[in-house]
Amino acid sequence: MAKKSYFITGTDTGVGKTMVSAAILYAARAMGKRTLAMKPIASGCDRTPEGLRNEDALILQNAISESLAYELINPVALEPAIAPHVAAEQAGRHITVDRLVGFCRGLQIRPADLLLVEGAGGWRVPLNDRETYAEFPRQLAMPVILVVSLRLGCINHALLTAEAIRNDGLVLAGWVANRTESDPMSCEQDTLNYLVNHMASPCLGILPWLEHSRPEMLASYLNIDSLFEK
Repeated sequence: MAKKSYFITGTDTGVGKTMVSAAILYAARAMGKRTLAMKPIASGCDRTPEGLRNEDALILQNAISESLAYELINPVALEPAIAPHVAAEQAGRHITVDRLVGFCRGLQIRPADLLLVEGAGGWRVPLNDRETYAEFPRQLAMPVILVVSLRLGCINHALLTAEAIRNDGLVLAGWVANRTESDPMSCEQDTLNYLVNHMASPCLGILPWLEHSRPEMLASYLNIDSLFEK
C-alpha cells in the first residue's frame, strides 16, 4: 500500500496546486519512488470522446510513475468551472466526504511510495451545505502540504491556513512558495524570510516563474526528502 500520503491545499484558488503537486511527483520519481496521485473533484472539465476530462487531472496522470485509469485519478468530474458544490448541484450530484474518502482508500491500498491528493481551492472550500474539503484529510488523518502564492497578502493567507490546518488536528508537513506572476512581488525576500521563520514547518521549495513552465522543469527546485522520513 502507499507508504506516504499527503493532501495538497492552497492559500486560495489559482495558486498553482497542480503544478506543485506534479513537480513533487517528478521529484519523487527522480528519487526512484513509485508515485500515485488523485484529484477527487475537478470542476472545469472538457467534453471528450472518452468523457469529461480536466486539464489538471491529466497533468497529474502524466506525472505519476504508476499507470492509473483517469477515473481513478478524478472520480468526480464536473463540467462548469465554478465552485465544486455549485457545479455538483447544477449536475444533479451530491458530493460527500465519505464518498471521496472511499475513492482515496481504494488508491491507498495500491503499492506505491507516495500518494498525493490534490484538493480544490483553499482549505475551507465547501463540498455541500454541511461539509468542507477540510473534513476529507481529517477523516484520513492525512498530513498536509500547503501551496503559497507569492503575492501581496500571502503572509496573512499562509499563516491563517496553517493555523486552520493545525486546529483541525492535522500535521502541516511542509509548504511550497510558488511565484505565480512574472513580476516578483515587492519585498519578496522579506516575505519569504518571515514565512520561513513563522510557518513552523519546512519549506519544501521556492518555485520560480518560468514562461511555458512544465512541472518536470520545477522538480529540481524542491527538497522533498522530509516527506519520506518516518
